[in-house]
Parts: sequence; C-alpha cells; structure tokens
Amino acid sequence: MMILLLSAAFAADPTPRVQDTWDLSVVYPSVEAWEAGVVEANRELDGLEGCRGHVVEKLQGCMDAAFTAQKLVTRLNVYAMNLSNADTNDGVWMGRSQTAQMLYTRLMEGTAFFAPELLAAGKEKVAAAAGGKPEMAQYDYFLKSTLLNAPHTLDSGSEGLLASAGNVLAAPDRLHTILLNGEVKWPEIKLSDGTAGTLNPTNFTAWRLAKSREDRKLVFDTFFGTLQDYSGTMGGMLDTAVQGHWYIAKAHKYDSSVSAAMDATHLPRGIYDMLVTRTNANLPTLHRYLKLRSKMLGIPKLAYYDLYPPLVANDKTWTVDEAETLTLQATAPLGKEYTDAMAAGFKGRWMDVYPHEGKVEGAYMDGAAYDVHPFLLLNYTGDYNSVSTLAHEWGHAMHSVFSARHQPYPKADYATFIAEIASTFNEALLMQQMLKTAKTDDERLFYLGTQLENLRTTYYRQALFAEFELAIHTKSEHGEPLTGDVLSSTYLGLVKKYYGAEQGITEVPENVGAEWAFVPHFYYNFYVYQYATSIAASSELSQNVLAKKPGALDGYLKLLSSGGSDAPYDLLKSAGVDMATPAPYDALAKGMDGIMDQMEALLAKKEAAGKKGKK
Repeated sequence: MMILLLSAAFAADPTPRVQDTWDLSVVYPSVEAWEAGVVEANRELDGLEGCRGHVVEKLQGCMDAAFTAQKLVTRLNVYAMNLSNADTNDGVWMGRSQTAQMLYTRLMEGTAFFAPELLAAGKEKVAAAAGGKPEMAQYDYFLKSTLLNAPHTLDSGSEGLLASAGNVLAAPDRLHTILLNGEVKWPEIKLSDGTAGTLNPTNFTAWRLAKSREDRKLVFDTFFGTLQDYSGTMGGMLDTAVQGHWYIAKAHKYDSSVSAAMDATHLPRGIYDMLVTRTNANLPTLHRYLKLRSKMLGIPKLAYYDLYPPLVANDKTWTVDEAETLTLQATAPLGKEYTDAMAAGFKGRWMDVYPHEGKVEGAYMDGAAYDVHPFLLLNYTGDYNSVSTLAHEWGHAMHSVFSARHQPYPKADYATFIAEIASTFNEALLMQQMLKTAKTDDERLFYLGTQLENLRTTYYRQALFAEFELAIHTKSEHGEPLTGDVLSSTYLGLVKKYYGAEQGITEVPENVGAEWAFVPHFYYNFYVYQYATSIAASSELSQNVLAKKPGALDGYLKLLSSGGSDAPYDLLKSAGVDMATPAPYDALAKGMDGIMDQMEALLAKKEAAGKKGKK
C-alpha cells in the first residue's frame, strides 16, 4: 500500500459523473460480503496458532497461511478505510475501518513467532525445509530478509509483546491528529480582500498563498502563534513518540532509532547521512532560488511567509478529462504497456475525484488490493497542482499494477524508499510535456517556477525535516527531554540555516520555530527522508529516459515490475542510481541550477523587450 497525503484547497463540489467516483464493489460486492470476510479473516488468523513451534517443520503450509491471512486482512482494510475516508462523518464506516485495523494488529501478533523460529533453525535447515520447490520461490526474499535480521530479532514471546504494543506506541500520532484538527482553538481572521474565517490547517494551506504580503504575514504569525500556545502539549506527544521509536530500536539491539528504521528494509545508514551532507553542501542552489524568488516577486528581502505564492500567476484550469489526456501524453515515453494500463484505469472507476463535505483532504493511492487494482482518492480542483497530483498518484498506481503483474503476492509490495520514485517520475514527465506545449514565455516561467518550488518542497524541505528528525532522536537517545521549547529551538536553527537567514537571504521570524507542531510526518519514524531521496533518484532516472540513454527505459520498467523482490537499495542500484553516493543529490542541484538558468534567460528577454518598447 502507498498512501501519500498532499494538501489540496477545496473548491465548490461539481456534480460528479459516475466515472469520477470509485467502484469499491469489485473488492466486496456488499457490506454483508465484507462482514463475511471479517469472519473468514478471524478464522484464518486463529489457524496461524497451529504453526507455533512448527514453522520450519510445516514451512510451506505456514507461509501459505500467513500470506493468505495478510492478503485477506489488507483487502478488508481497502474496502473499509476508503469508504470511511470518502465520508469521515459516517461513524459506522469509521468503526468498520477500526475493525480492519484491529485485524491487522492481530495479524502482527499472530505471525510474531515466525521470525524467531526461522532464525532458531538457521539458514541451512530453512533451505532444506524449502527443498527447492518451485512453489516456495515466492517466499525466497521474505526468508532471506528474515534471516538477515538475525542480530536484531528477539524470541517469539518478546516479539509478540512488541507487536502487541503497536496500538499504544501509535497513540501520540492519533492524539496529534485529534488535537491539531479537532481541539485546537483556531482563531478567526479577516484578510484585506474580505476573505474571513477560521485559520485552521486547511485554510492556512490556502491563505498562505495570499497576494498581499501583509495578509501572508498575518496568516503565518497567527497560525504559528497558535501552535506556540499548544507547543507544550504537542512537545510532550512528540517526545513520547520519539521515545517509543528508541524503545523499539533498543529492544532490537540497534545503536540508534534511524539505524533501526532503515534496516527494516535493509537500507544502508549511509544513505541518510549522505542526504544530509550533500543537501547542506548544495544549499547555495537553494539560496540562489530564494534570491530569484525575491526578485520575481519584487520583494527587497524575502521573508518566510513569502515562500508559497507562485512566481508567475496562472489561472488556467483543466477538466479531469484534460488532466488524464495530459498525463497519458506525458508518459508516452514509458511505452504502450504503461499508457494502456493507465488508460484502462481511467475508464475503470479506480478514482474518487472531487472534494466534498466529509471527505478526507489531500490525495493518495491505495494499492493493497492485490487481486483487484489500485484505488486513488483525489480532491481535484482543476488548477495545475491538481493536474500534477493526478499524474503523481497515477505513478504510484502504475507501480502497483506493474508489481502485481510481474510478482506473486508475497513479493509485490514495494518499499517506501522506491515508491515515491514512480510518482515524482510522472511529475517530471508532465512538467516536460507542459514546457513543450507552452505557448508564451509567461507560461514557461510558470511551469519552470512550479518545478523549482516542487524541488524546494519535495527535496530541500523534506531534507530539512529529515535533519530535524535525526537531531531530535539523537537528543532523546542521549537523555535530553524534548520539550516544546527544545523542539522549537532545534527546528528554528535548521530553518535559518536552510533559508540563509544569517546571510540576509530570508527573514525567519522566531515564531517559525513552532512549525514542527504542524507536521504529522515526525510521528512516522524516519519516513520523510524518502521523499528527498526519491525525487533525487527520479530526477536522474527521468532525465536518462527522456534522453533515451541506452537501457534507461528497460531499467526503469524493470524497477516498477520488481515490487519487493529484493532489497530496495539493490533494486534501485540495478536501475542505475546509487543513493549512497553524492551523484544523485548533486545532479538534482545541478538540474535545479539549469532551471534557473532558463528562467533568468527568459526574464532577461522580457526585460529587454520592455526596454525596447519604451523607446
């Protein structure tokens, strides 16, 4: 499953066509069928107990039983979660979604003894039990991965206890969501254009784009000021979450939380350190962009609240049909199999398109229904961000489609480290399509500026988040309590460094330090760095495909088709990118400089034309 939440401004809900709503009846034809699936899942989960003490002895049967139960539980979750997300006001579906989540916890508890028993038997006995049977090939990477975890796997009783603690350890994240979205007393404000209302997280995302600097300053000061008022409570929640990460890491005999998180998918720790090191080395590229933004917005000195307005205004909108056509045109370099699969998805009601009351915000792709197809939730408003988001989520969907076509279920689920490559790859192709068809220099400047901002937010901003996450975990691991003040001070220092406050590039007010309290990803245990590594990888891969570099297209499609058949780091290396080296990060910075070269040439051209017109 890949779920990515992106902010989206709500617009008036158009009357949706049937084809713009998803058809979840292909997962379960009725609620009664879903409820029967819950009974079946509980029966399958009960049956796993028969494997306790006999996993190696009954290897094939136990592996079949475990993955059958997993496939059934995830399918139940796809149906319930997506219907709940379509209407969060429906308590009945929320309850069904929670039922599916509890089944997942039961699955983790019911299979917790598998790894300890496999490790106790050892590599040779496991290989003998597998016996070279063709039907066991689908489990080869699972067994290999499990055996690699030997130094960090506990006995079955201890692993079972840790699995049972999952809901408790997830509590800070749930509490943060409740507090931020439901119980914080967000203030009422009024902007100079008459816009008025509650400055909650949704409106903050929309109003930070305000044309007036005074309005933007009001929005930021008020929003971050409110976060500061709750920073004590939120600091306590994040401190608890970080301590939970360290508790699990220590229990599994790791020297740090980040090492534990990365080793879960066998990623070298050096990737994280390389990301932080090379991003800091390439901060001059970000600073160049900030200076260009200041110039294009006509602002003598950029402030943190000036980061979101577009460099060039573009009020053009696209229907969802037009967005689909653009995405198909953009991805044509990936070949007919790719575009045919996407076109079938467009026609097949895989997507719930428009925002409406009660629907969750943002966008995501859920590819967990292996025997069916992916499902996508959008909040489409017609602007370019909506078009780009559609292309992004369909990149995830095609990754799931290709993985399911080419891999058996136990090897189809791909790691997050790879997942964001497919989505940002599609965004890069879409951008090239828009630049190719742009009719004016202003259009080109709009798309180039959008591309720059995407690199700022998806690469540099996520790298900043990653450095903050590393810093606060390190503090906690050394016994330092993470109070709201400590978190704000740490975050503020990083923002000032990234945005060049000391060099006079960007004014960063003290209240920006409270922004950490707005970001849910800090509860996800070292998740955000993968946005930055993925966009660096996809930038290199997409450039190679568009340049028709020998083997680039085949290598990329093989990556999409590989699912989770090997360690994600090795799969990506096979496609031609090594994220443990400086190359992809430096290439991204070089590409960003190239975009600014193009923009500065267009701006010089416009300036020269303006001077000529005055003569």
